Amino acid sequence: MTDIAWLNLQKGAAREQMGTLPDAIRPLDFTAELNDFADTAALIDNLDLVITVDTAVAHLTGAMGKPVWVMLPANSDWRWLEKRSDSPWYPTARLFRQTTLGDWAPVVRSVRDALIRGR
Repeated sequence: MTDIAWLNLQKGAAREQMGTLPDAIRPLDFTAELNDFADTAALIDNLDLVITVDTAVAHLTGAMGKPVWVMLPANSDWRWLEKRSDSPWYPTARLFRQTTLGDWAPVVRSVRDALIRGR
């Protein structure tokens, strides 16, 4: 996965979590230049894939028809339906679900493995 450039799309207080990431995956950060959804959409339009949790970025990316992988908690919002890895509203979305509330490790491993496989 050395040919991956990571970009941060997270704004606000949660953005501070980026400081806890290992240097190997520390993302580029253009969030200071993202003033509205038009700016965010312009950046997303230049990306090959967005990996996110259930945020506005997930919905914006899906609505744009761009590939988006969404990591969901075991008690996800009803809009993501149940026991699905796809979304009828966003055909380019792939869903990665927790099986145990609060346990993100298997979800992150699944995303990692999908990245390694290239799909």
